[in-house]
Amino acid sequence: MKHLIILMHCPDQKGIIASVTNLIHDNYGNIVYIDQYVDRVNDLFFMRLEVLFHFKTKSMDAFKEAFDQKINQVFQAKSNFYFKNKKPKMGVMVSKYDHCLYDILAQYNTGRLHCEIPLIISNHRDLEAIAKQFDIPYYHILITKESKHQAEKNQLELLKHHQVDFIVLARYMQIVSKEFISNYPFKIINIHHSFLPAFPGAKPYHMAYQRGVKIIGATSHYVTEELDSGPIIEQDVVNVSHLHSVENFIERGQDLERLVLLRALRLHIERKIMVYQNKTIIFN
Repeated sequence: MKHLIILMHCPDQKGIIASVTNLIHDNYGNIVYIDQYVDRVNDLFFMRLEVLFHFKTKSMDAFKEAFDQKINQVFQAKSNFYFKNKKPKMGVMVSKYDHCLYDILAQYNTGRLHCEIPLIISNHRDLEAIAKQFDIPYYHILITKESKHQAEKNQLELLKHHQVDFIVLARYMQIVSKEFISNYPFKIINIHHSFLPAFPGAKPYHMAYQRGVKIIGATSHYVTEELDSGPIIEQDVVNVSHLHSVENFIERGQDLERLVLLRALRLHIERKIMVYQNKTIIFN
């Protein structure tokens, strides 16, 4: 049995759902999940389906061909197909902060993060012991101003060699280049505090404490060429007050970062995200 996930979008028009469901029925498929959304401002239709099929790979190819002819071409649609049981390969990139990495590896180790992690890449050696603890290859690639271009080339070679499908920047404290991003469009997930742009720089929590903020936030998003401005996947906040110290701010902020990042990773792994116009459609 094949468990297929279908993501599709097209201009909104009559008959889309009926045509898709009839095609699946005619190919002996059983729909176990369906959700759709219409952007009425831009007149666009989005849909996510999960379908169980009782046929082999050759018949699956025939179904995709039929879907292209009867759905994509008729409705000017774009569609993507994923096997639910096939785990995507996630490359992890880190620097010195360990809170997000520990949570990712713990969830991965217990099977709660349905992916494979073939490698961890870092510009420092500080977290190498954690990778060894979880028996994951750790690659240290030093980055300087002079070596950044070559370092990214080496990183990409490793990621391609391990057939990585997407990347998480688990507090990777380097700005990735336009060339690097172009190899993984909307497949690089980042996490940061939500003070930007009010409190940029190396010590945002100290600045927020001095201003007496009342909430701390975290944002996970896809990486694009414009720094920290990619399509947002997940966000959350926690309340703080004058009773909290700078250390409390940092602790609460880091707790929020790891939780928000894990939620974003699950959504991506489960193929529940569609991106358009620098925004995301998140299916339940």
